[in-house]
Amino acid sequence: MFNYKVVNGDKEEYKDLSDICVKNIKEDGFDCLFTVGGDSTQKSARDLTLKGINVIGIPKTMDNDVACVDEAVGFATAVDVAVEAIDRLHSTAEAHNRVMLLEVMGRHAGWLALEAAIAGGADVALIPEIPYDINKVIAKIKERKRRGKNFSIVVVSEGAYSKDGEIVIKDVRDNGGGVINQRLGGIGDVVAKEIEELTGIITRNTVLGYTQRGGIPSTPDRILAAKYAVKAMDLALEGKFNVLTVLKNGKLDCVSFEDVVGNNKKIGAVEGGTKESNMKTVGLDDYLIKVARSLGICLGD
Repeated sequence: MFNYKVVNGDKEEYKDLSDICVKNIKEDGFDCLFTVGGDSTQKSARDLTLKGINVIGIPKTMDNDVACVDEAVGFATAVDVAVEAIDRLHSTAEAHNRVMLLEVMGRHAGWLALEAAIAGGADVALIPEIPYDINKVIAKIKERKRRGKNFSIVVVSEGAYSKDGEIVIKDVRDNGGGVINQRLGGIGDVVAKEIEELTGIITRNTVLGYTQRGGIPSTPDRILAAKYAVKAMDLALEGKFNVLTVLKNGKLDCVSFEDVVGNNKKIGAVEGGTKESNMKTVGLDDYLIKVARSLGICLGD
């Protein structure tokens, strides 16, 4: 609504139609707007609050990168899909003595890749938060071969990059109004090629793509969605607006949209998922990192 594409004949232009949206919401008598989505959605929610609309947000993103939230709706299901893929790749990898890569989504956060690697028993996990050294990856694969393990499973987050390189961008889309959206993807092919060249082992990459985003939600996700929905309604009945419902340290609570948006202050101009946004990424002191290392998973460093 802040950057809406309008087509007039052969001409396309982007306009801020948020005032019309606000007018319609008020005229239709809505007491509260519930927004369900990731950091981009919740930034738009914050922007609407500044225009006088009562908003309550519910975090939903498979990337699990919404600030102030332990877990967003959709993440558990995406992990399940990735783990199932890893389980299936194990069969081919072991039977044919190959290295099998799985490229997963997540943009600039490695939660999905890390949890899928841990749950799926992967040997290597490359995430955006830890620029990888390909030589460390090769050393792990060769170490396994010396121990009689002639196959390896590597999980790569789409936002991962080497310590000497940059994030691989599949394409760039101009959304108009100064908003540029980068579509990540392709790092799996890059890593697969390097591994095959440096080890001589046949290496194949599988990109899950949008299969991670749809389908049947897991039971934990259904329960989490119900919890968030009830909490959001409780907040609305209390008259507590302009907040995001959060699950923090096992407890349902809420935080202001300003805490979620972070430094992404300009109204309607910049989407979430940028350096200015307050997205949640994997900290090097996060216990998941310790778990992965303790299980012998190479993180490329």
